[in-house]
Order: sequence, then structure tokens, then C-alpha cells
Amino acid sequence: MLKRVHFGPSVLPFLLVGPQILITLIFFIWPASQALYQSVLIEDAFGLSSEFVWFDNFIELFEDVGYWESVGRTFFFSSLVAALSMSAALILAAMADRIIKVVLAYQTLLIWPYAVAPVVAGALWMFLFDPTLGIVAYTLDMFGYDWNHKLNGNEAMTLVVFAASWKMVSYNFLFFVAGMQSIPKSLIEAAAIDGAGPLRRFTSIIFPLLSPTTFFLLVMNVVYAFFDTFGIVHAVTKGGPARATEILVYKVYNDGFIGLDLGGSAAQSVILMMIVIALTVVQFRYVEKKVAY
Repeated sequence: MLKRVHFGPSVLPFLLVGPQILITLIFFIWPASQALYQSVLIEDAFGLSSEFVWFDNFIELFEDVGYWESVGRTFFFSSLVAALSMSAALILAAMADRIIKVVLAYQTLLIWPYAVAPVVAGALWMFLFDPTLGIVAYTLDMFGYDWNHKLNGNEAMTLVVFAASWKMVSYNFLFFVAGMQSIPKSLIEAAAIDGAGPLRRFTSIIFPLLSPTTFFLLVMNVVYAFFDTFGIVHAVTKGGPARATEILVYKVYNDGFIGLDLGGSAAQSVILMMIVIALTVVQFRYVEKKVAY
């Protein structure tokens, strides 16, 4: 007869999770509550006086055509970043998975860009494509294309998308390589014996078995594009030209710290937080049902 093991009350579990709870309270719960509070206020530029206005800040946002343009721009931007970074990472992971020699060195070189800060990544791409100093812009000019992202909004958005995607390729690469290495080699060998080529093995076996990893990375890339690309946009275009790259997270900064509309900026941050929460809930609740494990 087995005896049940009973553990007495202990403070050790609370001590172990205490630092994480403290960090969450200080860096997430408290700022989020402050944003919620400020979103229903109108404050002066110096924060010396405020007026409670209920939901006027939100109503003003919903009536602003420029805000809706920024929303559409953000969804377009996040879709391109997720698609481009995940596609490039998947191709690189498939190539790295087939390498037997020096595989560790190859993987290490590919994950280096993830250690680069977003603002540094933006500065690197800005110098490469600078219309007067950039080597890429100079090369394009040799082929007859006059690149100038400071004047052309489409070129500015293209540059920001490439910079943000390049920053995220390494992160996606790590998870795709780990997912591929966890697939039993016997399945791939059996398909090869049956006559399936490398492309057929990838599309019929490897990629379907990577669907949990792909789903997880999709969520992470969308959240990254919404929140963590501020430094890239600020370093490369500062939201220009003519607000062509002013995504939601940069509009919060531009209206709050440049325009000094503190209440409207707080309302935008609350809406941005709700959009990301809604995206995550929808993806985990509905898209996950179609994931083949």
C-alpha cells in the first residue's frame, strides 16, 4: 500500500517567485495602471494640473483619421515583418539542419544579430541605405535607381521592415533549428527510402511537424512588431517622411513626448495594449485548434 506524501506549509515557494512578481508589479502592472488612469485625464504639458474627462480622449482618437491610418500601417508592417523574418529563418534553419560539419559555428554566427539592440540595428541599416553615404544606396545608384528613403515613404517603410525583420531572424532561427532537431530522423529516412526528395520531405513531413513552433513564433513576431520596433523606427526614419512609418508604438511617443498630449498618448497606449492582448487571445484560442502536433 502506497503512502501519500504530505508537505507542510513553507515560505520557500513564495520567496522563489517573489522577485518575478515584484518585477511584474513594478515594470508592468504599475505602468499599465498609470496609463489607464492618465487616459481619462487631460493634463497640461508640465503635469501641474489635470481634468477628469471620462472617455473623451478615446472618442477623439476614434474620430481621428490619422490614427486609423496608423492602425492600418501597423498591421501592414507587423504582417510583413512576421512573414519576412519567419521565412528567412526557416530557410536558414533548413540549411543549418543539413550541415554536419562546423554546425555549431554556423549556428552561432546566425544568432549574433539577436544580441544587437534595436536602435543599433536601425542605425546599421540607416548607414547602409543613407542616400549620400550608404554603400547599398550607392550600389543602387550605379544601376540607375535613385534611393532616398528620407523623401520616399514606400522606401522608408521598406527599409524599416527589412531592419526589423533582420533583427528577428536570429530569434526565429533558434526555435526552428530546435524544432527540426527534435523531429525523429527515422521519419525523414523512411520518406527518403520511399523516394521523396528533399523538397517533398520538407513540405510533407518537416514543416507540418513544425506547426507548434511556427504558431508560437507567429505570436511572438506580431507582438515584437507592435511593441519592440520603436528603437528601429526612431533610429531610421523617426516616423517619416510625412508619417509614412509612424506605427502605433511610435505615435504614442510622438504625441506624448513631442506633441505633449499626455492624455491622448496614454489612451493610445491603452488601445495598443488591448489590441495585442486581443491578438494573442484570438491566436491561442482559435488558431491553435488548427495546429497539427
